[in-house]
Amino acid sequence: MNKTDNQTAIIIPARYGSSRLEGKPLLEAKNKPIIQWVWEKASNCPLADRVIIATDDDRIFNAAKSFGAEVEMTSTAHKSGSDRIAEVAERHPEIGYIINLQGDEPLIEKNNIELVIKGVKEDTNADISTLVREIKDDKEVNNPNLVKCVFDVNNYAMYFSRSKIPFERNGNTKGLWKFYGHLGIYGYKREALFKMTKLPQAPCEMAESLEQLRALQNGMKIKVAVVDNVPVGIDTMEDFEHFKSLVEEI
Repeated sequence: MNKTDNQTAIIIPARYGSSRLEGKPLLEAKNKPIIQWVWEKASNCPLADRVIIATDDDRIFNAAKSFGAEVEMTSTAHKSGSDRIAEVAERHPEIGYIINLQGDEPLIEKNNIELVIKGVKEDTNADISTLVREIKDDKEVNNPNLVKCVFDVNNYAMYFSRSKIPFERNGNTKGLWKFYGHLGIYGYKREALFKMTKLPQAPCEMAESLEQLRALQNGMKIKVAVVDNVPVGIDTMEDFEHFKSLVEEI
């Protein structure tokens, strides 16, 4: 393992408690817990020097150890995954770039992770990088659970919202405008992660319950890359059963 400075680390925050699906990281499909599926995807990314699971639960810690993952315990007081990964990054001054990969997207593609890494490492102006995908379903455009993003001509995020953005004041602009949905993976320059997590919550963030708005409202730049696939996220038991049906075909 590379021990030099400026490592790129994928850190996967994983907590046992979930309001919609408790114990989600340890649910098994094809004899592997979800957290292992995610860890294996991350471990196959050649642009990452290491992969660390960050958890506050002994059960997840022990499971991660059993399949050979690097895993660290974190405080139970964290309010977000960003706070959890910042605690881990703080212990490792050799880590210069941090990828926050959600522990509930077991089918994320390696190419997607690589785009996030490249976005934050290769763009000197970017503090953070993330992904979006085109929304082609009108129901999704109006679904507050799917976060929308608008970005400028240089692919820097202008705003994220649970609302439909932009609002089509002059009628249907179909063919003139595309709507984009946000995918919850982030890349951070080390100093940007610590800056964001130490800032107070921003008004827009509190209104929308979107942590990335804290970064935007404080002048930080978020680089956006567009992908053409939709990862299978797991928030409910129905999502998990869908994931199981997909992997059983593999």
